[in-house]
Amino acid sequence: MNPTLETTLLIIGGGPGGYVAAIRAGQLGIPTVLVEGAALGGTCLNIGCIPSKALIHAAEEFLKAREYAAHSPLGIQVQAPQIDIARTVEWKDGIVDKLTSGVAALLKKHGVKVVQGWARIADGKTVDVELIGGGSQRIHGEHLLLAAGSQSVELPSLPLGGKVISSTEALAPSSLPGRLLVVGGGYIGLELGIAYRKLGVEIAVVEAQSRILPTYDEELTRPVANALRKLGIELHLGHSVLGLDDDGAVRVRNAEGAESSLVADQVLVAVGRHPRTAGWNLESLQLEMNGRAVKIDDQCRTSMRNVYAIGDLAGEPMLAHRAMAQGEMVAELVAGKRREFAPTAIPAVCFTDPEVVVAGLSPEQAKAAGFDCLVANFPFAANGRAMTLESSDGFVRVVARRDNHLILGWQAVGKAVSELSTAFVQSLEMGARLEDIAGTIHAHPTLGEAVQEAALRALGHALHI
Repeated sequence: MNPTLETTLLIIGGGPGGYVAAIRAGQLGIPTVLVEGAALGGTCLNIGCIPSKALIHAAEEFLKAREYAAHSPLGIQVQAPQIDIARTVEWKDGIVDKLTSGVAALLKKHGVKVVQGWARIADGKTVDVELIGGGSQRIHGEHLLLAAGSQSVELPSLPLGGKVISSTEALAPSSLPGRLLVVGGGYIGLELGIAYRKLGVEIAVVEAQSRILPTYDEELTRPVANALRKLGIELHLGHSVLGLDDDGAVRVRNAEGAESSLVADQVLVAVGRHPRTAGWNLESLQLEMNGRAVKIDDQCRTSMRNVYAIGDLAGEPMLAHRAMAQGEMVAELVAGKRREFAPTAIPAVCFTDPEVVVAGLSPEQAKAAGFDCLVANFPFAANGRAMTLESSDGFVRVVARRDNHLILGWQAVGKAVSELSTAFVQSLEMGARLEDIAGTIHAHPTLGEAVQEAALRALGHALHI
C-alpha cells in the first residue's frame, strides 16, 4: 500500500454532488481529494439525466421526420427516413464525453486530487481505495463527505440479464427491439418508453398503481396519459409483475387477481432507485439512518462529527440539482462559512412528452398544510407560442394563499415547460405574490406568458381566456 494520503476534505463519489463540492472546496483553498471508481459525473452525467435527454431529443427528431414523410401541415416533405441507432448512441456518447472531460478539467483547475478507484470506509476519517490501475491507497481526511449516489431498484421476480434490462442498457442499445415492455410508470420508465416509441418500437407499460406518474396529481398527468395513447403505447395500470414464464413472456396480475402474459423482445425494469449504501463498509460508521438513506440535518451533517452526506445517499428528492446545492454548501461549511440547506422549493421535471414540472406545493399539499388557497390554470390552448410549436395541450397552474396572495406552488404540463422551472422556483424563493407575477411584463410570444396569465386568472382578470 502507498503511504497514507492526507487531506482536509475527503469526498467519496464524483457525481453531481461530489464533484461540485470538490470544485467549490478547491475555489476556497481547501485541500480536497475526490474518490470515484467509475466515470466522473456519476449516474446523472453518464447513464442518467444527460444521455436520456440526448436520446429523447434524437427520438423526437426522428418522429418529426417520419411525420413529414407522411403528411405535414407545415408543408415539409421528405422521403421515408431511417435511423442508424449506432450513430445515435455514438452522438450521445460524444456529449457525455465532452461533459465528463469538462468536469475533470474543472477539478484539475481548482487543485482537486482525483483518485480513481473504489473506496471502502476504514473509519470516520479514513478510507482504503482499491485503485483502478491496481494496488491500493489509504486516504485520511479531517472531513468526510459521503456522496455515493443511488442505484436502480431490482425486482426479484425479474432479475437483470438476457432480455431483462435496466435504464443503463436502455440508453446504449446496439439495436432496437421490436417490442419493449416497460415495468414502471414513473418518470424513468415513461421517458424511455416514449423515446423508444418515437424510434418505432412497440411499447407496453406495466404500472402497479391505478395511473401513470402516481406521485403527481391526476389533473397534471392526464395530458401525458392522453399523449401516450395517441402514440400507441399500451398501458396496463393496476398490474403487478410476477416474472417470466417458460416462453419468455412477462406474467402480470391485475387488481382483481386475474393473470395474463405480455410478450416482449426486451423488458425494461424502471421501478425506482434507492441509496447506494452497500458494498463499501458504510455500516461500520453506525450512522443514524432514515429508512435506507443516511439521516442528515439542515447542514447535511450525519450523526458522526465531521461526516456529511449529500444527494441520493441522503434520500428523497433524488435530484442532481439538490445534490449540487448540498455539495456547494458543505464545502463552504468546511471553509468556516455559515450556511444551511433550507430551500423554499426544489423543482422537479419529468421529461415526458408533454413535459411535467412542479415546484412548491400542489393544491392538495397546500390544503393538507392548512392553507386556504386560490388555484388557477391557464391553458396553452390560449397561448400563441404554444400554437406555433404545434403543441397546445397542457397548462400552467399556480397555487397561492387567499389571504395575502403569497405564491405557494407552481405546476405545468406541456411542451418545453421544463424551461419554466427557473421562473417558478425563483418566484417561490423570493416570496413573490400573485400581483408580482401579474404585474411583470412577460415577452410575447412566449410560453412564459402562461405564467403571467395564470397569476392574472387567480386574481380574477386573465386577459386571454
